[in-house]
Amino acid sequence: MQKSIERIAGDTEGVSYEFPVFRFAGSDKAAPSAYLQAALHAGELPGVVAIDALMPALNKAEAEGRIRGNITIVPWANPIGRAQYHFGEHQGRFHLGTRTNFNRGFPLLAAPDTKLLPDTTHGTPDQRLKTRLVQLSLGHDIVLDLHCDDEGLAYLYVHTSLWPAMADCAAAMGIDAVVLWSEDTDGTFEGAMVMPYQNVPPAVAKFDRRAITTVEYRGMLDVEGALATSDAEGLYRLLAARGVIADTALPAPGPFKGFVAPLENIDMMPAPRAGAILYDVKPGDRVAKGARLASIVHTPGETGGRTEIFAPQDGVILTRRARRIIRTGEDLLKLVGDKKSVDARSGTLED
Repeated sequence: MQKSIERIAGDTEGVSYEFPVFRFAGSDKAAPSAYLQAALHAGELPGVVAIDALMPALNKAEAEGRIRGNITIVPWANPIGRAQYHFGEHQGRFHLGTRTNFNRGFPLLAAPDTKLLPDTTHGTPDQRLKTRLVQLSLGHDIVLDLHCDDEGLAYLYVHTSLWPAMADCAAAMGIDAVVLWSEDTDGTFEGAMVMPYQNVPPAVAKFDRRAITTVEYRGMLDVEGALATSDAEGLYRLLAARGVIADTALPAPGPFKGFVAPLENIDMMPAPRAGAILYDVKPGDRVAKGARLASIVHTPGETGGRTEIFAPQDGVILTRRARRIIRTGEDLLKLVGDKKSVDARSGTLED
């Protein structure tokens, strides 16, 4: 295993950011390659500790000569966001200088060729970071971007061109749900990995062996040793199932037992009033149309001081807010409906 340090220049003299990259060299040039990164949203840590728990297994596989395909790992993908604190609170989702989501604004190339990347030499630090992450990751057969939600199930975002071919990956990882998407106009990292292959010959796209996904490892507070170990085992099973690692002791993944739904079926459920949230449901609950999902206490102690929120259709609760204070218009939860949502925003990648 080789470790290198990537450095991203800041926007003032004397300021720079750095992050480590770990590389395992594969023994078979024909084997699939893999790229794993975590904490692009710098405060989302379940993927960070999962990678930490995965590394001993990779080191053991390397020592035993079982690494078949090249593996690149970036456990802390966002040193800029990692350093951002405001009044003692960590702010790792948006770059404070540009107000841009760290998982937006990635270049959506017309083909999988890093020579097409824009020149960000005189760009902002977050633009330079995004360019470098694309350079490190583009071209790998397997690309996993490890995130988490506020509170939620373990789920994947998967482009429709990669499903159901990626069902083995979801099964290997022990994922609860898969959300399918088809269009990215905002430049997510996942989109930057998928969209360049949409208009190239099938021999280049290789969708039958490509696995690209945003992994949502439950919630922000699910940073625990047992979960990290379990998630690491799932990542290892995926790498073995796809032939990046040789491990004859592992059985092939069984069928995927979670549920699959298109992104258009998600209702985001905005809060009609500001106040304190009292949830009636938790992630994983199946609800019927009309069921009460939550109440907002907006004028405590007064008659009519609560506003109730009801399910617009049958479905499953995918996520909910971790904090219990809400502003008017903020989203309370994600309901994966059995039918298409009437909410036009559901056609956009939310992470």
